[in-house]
Amino acid sequence: MKKTIIFIGALLLTLNAAHSQKKNSKPNFVIIFTDDLGYGDLGTYGNPSILTPNLDKLASEGQKWTNFYVAANVCTPSRAALLTGKLPVRIGMESDTKRVLFPNSSGGLPESETTIAELLKTASYQTAAIGKWHLGHLEPYTPLNNGFDYYYGIPYSNDMDRDDKIPYQKLLDPDYNTGINDFNVPLIRNKDIIERPANQETITKRYTEESVAFIKKNKDKPFFLYLAHSMPHIPLFRSKDFAGKSKGGKYGDVIEELDWSVGEIIKALKEQHLDENTYVIFTSDNGPWKLFKEQGGSSGTLYGAKGTSYEGGTRVPFIIWSPKNLKPKVEVKIGSTLDLLTTIGSLAHVQFPENLKTDGYDLSPVLKGENSNPRNEMFFYHGTKLFAARLGDYKLYYYKNDPVGYPQKLEKLEKLQLFNLAVDPSETNNIIDKKSDVVAQIEEAVAKHLATVVPVKSNLDGVITAKN
Repeated sequence: MKKTIIFIGALLLTLNAAHSQKKNSKPNFVIIFTDDLGYGDLGTYGNPSILTPNLDKLASEGQKWTNFYVAANVCTPSRAALLTGKLPVRIGMESDTKRVLFPNSSGGLPESETTIAELLKTASYQTAAIGKWHLGHLEPYTPLNNGFDYYYGIPYSNDMDRDDKIPYQKLLDPDYNTGINDFNVPLIRNKDIIERPANQETITKRYTEESVAFIKKNKDKPFFLYLAHSMPHIPLFRSKDFAGKSKGGKYGDVIEELDWSVGEIIKALKEQHLDENTYVIFTSDNGPWKLFKEQGGSSGTLYGAKGTSYEGGTRVPFIIWSPKNLKPKVEVKIGSTLDLLTTIGSLAHVQFPENLKTDGYDLSPVLKGENSNPRNEMFFYHGTKLFAARLGDYKLYYYKNDPVGYPQKLEKLEKLQLFNLAVDPSETNNIIDKKSDVVAQIEEAVAKHLATVVPVKSNLDGVITAKN
C-alpha cells in the first residue's frame, strides 16, 4: 500500500510538471549579457584556469557558436545593437568623439526604435531588464520607456561616478584594493534610486536574486528577461563567497561568480518546470579590456581586445540552450547579436511591424538544424568608420589601432590587410597579395552596404547643461 501511495504521488508530480510545461505554449527568453568578458574566459572556450561548470554544461547540452559577433567593440553601441537589431551607426548610437554614454550625457537610445522587449510586448510577454543599462539614464531613454515592465540595476558602467581623488591610472594597478565607495553609481529600481553608492560586492548576487524572483513571479506567463551583468567590467567586485576562490585570480573569482549566477537561473527554471520551453542565451558585449592586464580577461587565440574591431574585440562567446527545442551542437557558422531580435521574434511567432527594418537575420532555421546560414557577412565599425568587413571566411581591414584596445586612435592602413579566419583566427598571416578575387568580392559587398548607410546625428555627444 505504501509503495502504491508513493507511486501515485510520483505520478501526480510528473503530471503536474508536464502540465506546467505545457500551460504556457509560448517560449520564454532569457538573455544573459556580460560586460567585457572575453572569448577565452570560459572553460568551454578553452580557459585552463577559470572554472565554469554551469556554462560548460549549458554549452554541452545546448549550442555553442564559435563565430559569433557583437556589432560594436564597446558597451553602449553594442547594447543598442542587441536590443534593436540595427547597426549603431544607423540610429545615432555611435560617435567618433564619445564612444559610450556617461553620467553627464543627455542622450540615449531613441524611443522611436523597436526593442526586443517592445516586440515581445505585442505578444503579451512580461519583460524585465536587470543589471547594466547604459543606453541613457534620463527620460525617455530608460528601460521603462523601451518596452520593459520592470528595471533593477545600474544605469551605466560601474567605473563611472568615480571619486575624483582616485586617478583612473590607479585602477591599472592590480594591487589597488577598490572600495565600493570609490564609485558613486546608483542602484535603481524602476525609476527610484534605492542605493548610492551601489554595493558592488553583492551586485552579481542581487541581480541573480532579482532575476530568479522575476522568473517565479511570471511562471504562468510568457516572459523575456534581459540580465545584463555589470561584471567583469573594471572595477572588479565579487562577493565574499567567491573571493580568492579561483586559480584565475580576482578576475577568475568574478567569472566564477557569474557562472554560479547562470546555475541559479537554470535551477529556478527547472524548479518552476519552465526549462524545456525557455531559450537561455549567454554572451558578452565586447572583448576583454586588456589594458588592465590580468584583471582584463582573455581573448584566447584571437587578436585584439575591447575597443578594437579585430577578432578579439568583437568575436564573443555565444551559448544558446533550450532542451525541448534545440539539439546540442557546436556551430561554426557566422552569427551576431544583431540577429537576436529577428530570431527571437521568429521563435515567438510574433508579428513584425511592416516598417521594421533591421540589420539582423533570422537564425532560427540554423538553430533547428538547417545547413544553410542567412548571415555570410559582418561589417565592423569603430565609431562611424568602417574598420573592417568579413565575407565568408575572409576579413578585410581598412584601419588599424592598438590591439590592447580602448582608448586609442585609429590609423588608416596604407595597404589593406586580408585574413582567412577559418585557418588563421589569430590574424597572423596577411594574404592580401594572394587573394585579389576575394578582396574584390568584399569590396563589392562593402560598397553595397555603405550605399544604405545614411549619416544621422549622434545621440552620444550631447551633455547635460545647467538650467538657468
